[in-house]
Amino acid sequence: MSAPSVPAVVELLKPITWFAPMWAFGCGVVSSGGSFADHWPTVFAGVLLSGPLVCATSQAANDWFDRHVDAINEPNRPIPSGRIPGRWGLYIALLWTALSIAVAIPLGPFVVAAAIVGLVLAWAYSAPPFRLKLNGWWGNAAVGLCYEGLPWFVGAAVMSATMPNGYIIALAALYSIGAHGIMTLNDFKAVEGDIRMGIRSLPVQLGVDRAARFACLVMAVPQIVVVALLIAWGKPLFGAIVAVLLLSQVLLMGRLLADPNGKAAWYNATGTTLYVLGMLVSAIAIRSLGAG
Repeated sequence: MSAPSVPAVVELLKPITWFAPMWAFGCGVVSSGGSFADHWPTVFAGVLLSGPLVCATSQAANDWFDRHVDAINEPNRPIPSGRIPGRWGLYIALLWTALSIAVAIPLGPFVVAAAIVGLVLAWAYSAPPFRLKLNGWWGNAAVGLCYEGLPWFVGAAVMSATMPNGYIIALAALYSIGAHGIMTLNDFKAVEGDIRMGIRSLPVQLGVDRAARFACLVMAVPQIVVVALLIAWGKPLFGAIVAVLLLSQVLLMGRLLADPNGKAAWYNATGTTLYVLGMLVSAIAIRSLGAG
């Protein structure tokens, strides 16, 4: 059995999905208050860990365990098309898991712990017996934590080699919760297929309209808390900026709720952009608060 081609492996690892965790990692670096010039080798390793390794591992594992479904619905994907032959999809997922841990070890125990949690969730999301993706409550929570909270934590940890402070952990947790709503919107594109396949996404469980309202609420409430915290922490200007970004999202949410199926992808290209900009603003705000 021949080895897969490099383009097929790259397609399996889905580089487009790496942006979210790498952005969150960058927010963690910024929020630490440390100097990039003094830590650039570990920052580079952390970026590699967050996107091309841990996130890519989740993509390879997901495609491996979904290969039978993809053979019906998306036969052109690397595994069902045969461009990733035999069990190479599984081997790549296992290899990337090992590489992730190997890169995490020199970055310190807190990074190793976060990487292990991320990898466990990555496998549990797709692999039996857990298959968290089959239930929107658990699956979206796992993805939100892996895409936002853990990379933010890692970004701060690589800058200090210590446990990130409470300000950082609070923001990382809040933006992870909000990401649950973003993941819910991603499920709108596959409602009919999810019903046929027995995947209990939130649009399937709650209905499209209720799921859209829930997603908006879950995205908005953590940002309200962020605004309140920034003000309480003596950063009212930054709190005001996040509030303006949130208000802009709320205005866009009005169009989303009028047509959830038609506007979910549009909102993810507009409102979600404002959401992640708020992450960066919040990270900048706390740079001076107990750095490290």
